[in-house]
Amino acid sequence: MTFTGKQLTTQLDADGTLTVQLNDKTWEAPQGTQVLIRVEATPINPSDLGLLFASADMGNAAYSPGKVVAKMPDNATRAMKARHGLAMPAGNEAAGVVVAAGDDPAAQALMGKRIACVPGTAYADYALCDASMAFAVDDGVSAEQAASSFVNPMTALGFTETMKMEGFTGIVHAAAASNLGQMLVKICQQDGIPLVNIVRSAEQVKILKDLGATHVLNMTDADFMAQLTDAITETKAMIGFDPIGGGTLAGQILTAMEAAASRGMAFSRYGSSSPKKVYIYGALDLGPTILNRAFGLTWDLGGWLLTPFMMKAGMEVVGRMRARVMKDLTTTFASHYKAQVSLEGMLTREAIAEYNARRTGEKYLVVPGG
Repeated sequence: MTFTGKQLTTQLDADGTLTVQLNDKTWEAPQGTQVLIRVEATPINPSDLGLLFASADMGNAAYSPGKVVAKMPDNATRAMKARHGLAMPAGNEAAGVVVAAGDDPAAQALMGKRIACVPGTAYADYALCDASMAFAVDDGVSAEQAASSFVNPMTALGFTETMKMEGFTGIVHAAAASNLGQMLVKICQQDGIPLVNIVRSAEQVKILKDLGATHVLNMTDADFMAQLTDAITETKAMIGFDPIGGGTLAGQILTAMEAAASRGMAFSRYGSSSPKKVYIYGALDLGPTILNRAFGLTWDLGGWLLTPFMMKAGMEVVGRMRARVMKDLTTTFASHYKAQVSLEGMLTREAIAEYNARRTGEKYLVVPGG
């Protein structure tokens, strides 16, 4: 049995031409542990935008029904040489009904059920995924509710699990008013984890304060660094998670951690011996990460991705995380969307201008059958 429909692909050519378009697609029957879903809903996450458009000039792109052609900067084109000429599907996560399943018992157990999954090819009418990267949702959970039940919830829980695994006791989180950031606020309240939230506006401060967050700092305030140092001193939050990536913020967080750790200590040219770490887990700013090294020598800067974390954490931890997401899917882990669009609708100039701006609280949901 085969299934036919549309699938979105993004292709970068060696001359810097980026083509994002819908194509006719035939899906074969799944094998082994695979399942095939009819995609009902799939969010547009920042991680998806990195593959879809990267740093292409979408404002001056050529738009036609079901197709966008844009130009990528020369340096970005060279940096992404490995993807030249490849028509790559996109869409990390989705919710949908399993319409076909491989013969493995794990796949067969999902047949006919609505599942949340991470196929990596969700911007399509159908998507294949492995049963290990999927779970059935309760009958009362809608496709819209289930669509964002993997990446953001599991990432937020992954931050707290990483904190515990690495021996830290509090977290600093940047761009914290996002859907993910709001989930993290709720998790840390429930689990008694000290959390320092960094946002970019007074309006975002209010969003998190209304959720009950204690430490919410506006990075545009003149005394931001003093506030950050005081908050870290109080919470002893020495591990940070930064989705911005470019610019100076990761270095500022490390500097404030060092200032907090060294308060009351005798001077040492090596700085404090307290471990300090910041993970970059996104690229809201595609520019270079700038470190003004005023934080001694006991520090670390790394990258954080959900899938490698899950592999490292092991199935027991991951299973516990999944169970918690399912239990609190409509409360702690609820996502909110600015608008819904069809597959064709997500490739219009107006929609791309909105969701590619990556503004807090303006997440889009793609509904292929809409």
